[in-house]
Amino acid sequence: MLQTIINALKVKEIRRKVYMMLLLLLVFRIGCFVPVPGLNTTVFNEAFKSGTGNDFLALMSSITGGALGQGTVFALGIGPYINASIIMQLLSVGIPALERLSKQGEEGRKKISQYTRYLTIVLAVIQSVGIIINFANQTEGAIMNNLFGDSKFLAGAFMAIVYTAGAILVMWLGERITDYGVGNGQSMIIFVGIISTAGTQILNQFRIIFGLETGEPASAAWGLVAFALVCAVIFFAIVYVDLSERKVPVQYAKQIRGRKMYGGQSSSIPIRIAGGGVMPLIFAFSILSFPQMIASMINGGDNSFANWWSNWMSASATGWGAFVYTLVLCVLIFAFSFFYAQMQFNPEDISKNIQQNGGFIQGIRPGKATEAYLKKISNRITLFGAIYLSLVAFIPSVAFAWAGMELVNVFSTTGILIVVSCAMEFEKQLQAQLMMKNYKGFLK
Repeated sequence: MLQTIINALKVKEIRRKVYMMLLLLLVFRIGCFVPVPGLNTTVFNEAFKSGTGNDFLALMSSITGGALGQGTVFALGIGPYINASIIMQLLSVGIPALERLSKQGEEGRKKISQYTRYLTIVLAVIQSVGIIINFANQTEGAIMNNLFGDSKFLAGAFMAIVYTAGAILVMWLGERITDYGVGNGQSMIIFVGIISTAGTQILNQFRIIFGLETGEPASAAWGLVAFALVCAVIFFAIVYVDLSERKVPVQYAKQIRGRKMYGGQSSSIPIRIAGGGVMPLIFAFSILSFPQMIASMINGGDNSFANWWSNWMSASATGWGAFVYTLVLCVLIFAFSFFYAQMQFNPEDISKNIQQNGGFIQGIRPGKATEAYLKKISNRITLFGAIYLSLVAFIPSVAFAWAGMELVNVFSTTGILIVVSCAMEFEKQLQAQLMMKNYKGFLK
C-alpha cells in the first residue's frame, strides 16, 4: 500500500486530487473543534464520559472523532447521510417506483441522490433533537438557557438548527471529496474520525509514559506494546478474511456472427465472504441502541423500560443481561447478513444475465437450476460471513480490554471493519487512477 501511495504521488493529476482530499478533510477536522454557542461543552463532555446517553451515542462519537462527545458543530458527522443512504437502498428494493428509478441510469441515480439529501436533513433534525432532549433531561447546566431568555424551546431549537446545518455541511464536504478527491468521500470522513479518536487515546498513553499526566508509566508502556501486537494480529486476520472470495467458473459458448466468432471464453463470478461489509453490524447495533435513546428522553431516562433495557439489552449489561445482549446481537447480525447478501447478490438476475449472454456453469443446467445453485453457494458463504462478523463484534473488544487500553470503543465492532475497509478501498482507487494514467500514456 505504501508503494502504491508513493507511485500515485509522483503523478501530478493524482497528487492534486490527494491534496484536495486532504484539504477538505482538514476543514472537517477544524469543524470538529468549533463549539456550539449556548452549550456548556465542559459539562456536556463530562456527562458523556460518565456514561450519560447510550451506547449508540458513544459509537457515533468515536466515528466523528469525538465531536459528538465534545458538543461541537460537526457533532452528527456523516451519520445522518449514511443512515439516509442505507434507508434509500432498502426502499429501492421494496418500493417498485424507486426500483425502476434506480435502473434508469444516470438520471435515475441523480434523483435518488436528491431524495437521499432530503432524507438526510430529516434524520439530522430527528437526531439533533433526540441528543439535545437526552442530555437536557439528564444533565443540569449542559444547555445555557439564560442566553436565550431562559427559554428551553428557543435554546433547543437553535442548537438543533446548528447541528442540522453541521450535518449538511459534512455531507457537502463528503460529496466534494468524491468529486474532486480520491475514493468515496463519506468513507474517508468516517475513516479520519475513527483514526483521530484512536490517535487521541494513544497520545494520552504517551503522556502518561512521559509523566505529563497522572498514571503508572510502566503499565501504560506495556499496555501500548500489547495493544500494538493485538492490533496487528486482528488487522491481519480481518484483511485476510475480507479479501477472501469464492469464484464460480462460467463458460460462454462460441457464437458465429457473420464472418466473426464471438464467445468461447471462460470467466468467473466472485462471491465475497464479507459481501455485506460493516452494514449488518451497523443495523444490529442501531436497532439495539435506538430504543435506549428514545427511552432516555422520557422522564430523563428514569422509567422502568429504560432500566430494563439498560440491564438486558445494552453493552453495559452484566451477568445474564450480558449473555442475553450477546445472543440477541448475534441473531440480528445473522439476520441482517442474509438480508444484505440478498440485496447485494441476486441469483435470479445473475442467472438471467448468464443465460442471455450464452453462458453456463459446467454441470448445471441454465435457468432455474443455475439460480438454485448460485443461491445455495451464496447462502453457505453468507453463513460463514455471519459467523465471522459475530466474532469480530466481540473478540476485538475482549482483546483490547486485555491490552489495558482505552481504545475498546474505537477499535471494536464497526470501527475496526470501517478502518480496514476504507484503507483497502483507498488503495484500490489509487491503483485505478494509476492504471487509467498508464492507459492514457499508452494511447498517446
